[in-house]
Amino acid sequence: MRSVPQFDRMEDQLAYLIASVNRQLEEQLEEGLRPDGLAIEQFRVINALSSADGRPMRDLASVVFVDPATLTKIIDRMVADAMVYRAPDPKDRRKVLIFLSGKGKALYARHRKMLDDQQERLVERLSAAKVTEFTALLKKFGL
Repeated sequence: MRSVPQFDRMEDQLAYLIASVNRQLEEQLEEGLRPDGLAIEQFRVINALSSADGRPMRDLASVVFVDPATLTKIIDRMVADAMVYRAPDPKDRRKVLIFLSGKGKALYARHRKMLDDQQERLVERLSAAKVTEFTALLKKFGL
């Protein structure tokens, strides 16, 4: 059995450090989204749909880090605000898929640079090899 390093300070614990960095990144995004009145959860939906439009709710919920019931409320609001729309799955009409509307696509286009800039700032702190290594390490943490 491997020994687990002991940390006297909470600020040195790995889980705390990951959560802290995540919170800082989210705060940066929230600041950029505020002028459009977008919540970060809504932007995660838009971002997820930009790369794979027409997703089922269950798939979308896991990608945007919310439970299905919460996602239903988020999607209801986004439909009311004309950012997304629901349509039946052509392969199984009992399923509903979520798609970006024109307004949702425009919001994504307007905020895409913010994501790219954030990514660039992170990458600048590491070498290309370290980015690859760090990405692989973070993917291993998927619980």
